[in-house]
Amino acid sequence: MKKTFYGHFVAGEDRDRIVPCLERLRSFGVKPILDYSAEEDISQEEAEKREVRYFAVVLCIYSSVSESGQDGGSLPQYKVNKSFADRRYKVQSARTYFYLNEATCERNTEIFIRCLESVAGATFGTGIMAIKVTALGRPQLLLQLSEVIMQARNYMKDLAGGQGNVLTHHKTIEDLQKYFGAMGDNPEVKSFLKNITSDTRGILHLFPWSGIMDENFGLSETLRVPDPKTGQMRRLISHLPPKEEEMFRNMIRRVNNVVQAAKEMDVRVMVDAEHTYFQPAISRMTLELMRRYNKDKAIVFNTYQTYLKESFDELTTDLEQAERQGFYFGAKLVRGAYIELERARAAALGYEDPICPTYEATTESYHRCLTECLRRIKVLKDQSADKKIGIMVASHNEDTVRFAIEKMKEIGISPEDKVICFGQLLGMCDYITFPLGQAGYSAYKYIPYGPVHEVLPYLSRRAQENKGVLQKVKKERRLLRRELIRRLFSGQLFYKPRGNYVPV
Repeated sequence: MKKTFYGHFVAGEDRDRIVPCLERLRSFGVKPILDYSAEEDISQEEAEKREVRYFAVVLCIYSSVSESGQDGGSLPQYKVNKSFADRRYKVQSARTYFYLNEATCERNTEIFIRCLESVAGATFGTGIMAIKVTALGRPQLLLQLSEVIMQARNYMKDLAGGQGNVLTHHKTIEDLQKYFGAMGDNPEVKSFLKNITSDTRGILHLFPWSGIMDENFGLSETLRVPDPKTGQMRRLISHLPPKEEEMFRNMIRRVNNVVQAAKEMDVRVMVDAEHTYFQPAISRMTLELMRRYNKDKAIVFNTYQTYLKESFDELTTDLEQAERQGFYFGAKLVRGAYIELERARAAALGYEDPICPTYEATTESYHRCLTECLRRIKVLKDQSADKKIGIMVASHNEDTVRFAIEKMKEIGISPEDKVICFGQLLGMCDYITFPLGQAGYSAYKYIPYGPVHEVLPYLSRRAQENKGVLQKVKKERRLLRRELIRRLFSGQLFYKPRGNYVPV
């Protein structure tokens, strides 16, 4: 395996063995995004058992709370379904973590921190590390928190009309006070209004997310809103027992520990996107991490899957939050990794398919998101303001990479501005990455590493990538053959890069 499949797609087993690969990439002006790609090799039955075992408890809690009329009603997208408990369903290009116990999450935290040390020691201050939040806590807590966020959006829709995030309504605390009327005399309502996050332009968040990320609040008691119908406070999340509250605080602590270590080591962290029913919570947490750690430069990057219909609205809302709260915004733009699972789940549970209907629509969505980011970067540049937006174009699509470069030239953004970078997987599309690096663009390879037997489960699914990627492999073989013939006839069989590329 080391001589073939593993050796092609994986840099090595540990920190020492990946160094030759990193040095070779650096000689071509290419930098690494390290990802410790060990994945537990468990059966579908074991995966379902781990997921459903906890869900049974959650369902009991939901039922008791719903009967008492204390929650806002479950949304279909966040219902439990055993058929989709194995989150690897038709997912080839993304690793999946299944919760076993808190000790496993602590071990994952230690692995991430060791990975950070590898990045810091081997990349000379230009490296990035990728993490998944589902590795650091019980994923079902993210499911519940995601539902709360969507319930809050529905709540604002009822209060203000329209759709979308709280920021899009541009309502003020005074507007809410008028809406609540006599309810405003209720001490709990006064406390709710006091804890709303706002600025001179209006409300940013209904809940004190900064406090929740500081582990100071209990979710059950904090995530409540005034109910105009009953005149009482209404929970948007089921009442969690102390053990579940503690698990959530543990997850927050682990995420903070990883990002704090990254900041101290001067390594950037990219938080991977996951399934849509987890993503609202992951994005909310990531934005709060940005607010805390991206004060001087972009340490934390969020990931946006542009095959989602809502991706542009989500991106622009997050850009507005970053601008209003004054932190550096980092984003990785990808097409997406869970298309078949998402569509099958939507059909089975009876909610709208969140995926763009065609590949062309996804490409249009990607280009629209990228154009909006570039437009905002251009505005900041024209104002001679701090360049507080950093974007990674993570794509194997030549047309998308070409589109990004042409847009950069069109609006006057150069590689030296250090605001746009490009990323592809190790072992794939080298004919895109290496020319970018040698031309002075900020180019990255997404580099899996880890012990052979622990990485194979991930690689076995990577081998089942879609036909579009296989077509790129065919093209790469054709280009390699052409280059080999050129070198044979020119007498320049061996090629050495110029080297000494300036890291951007």
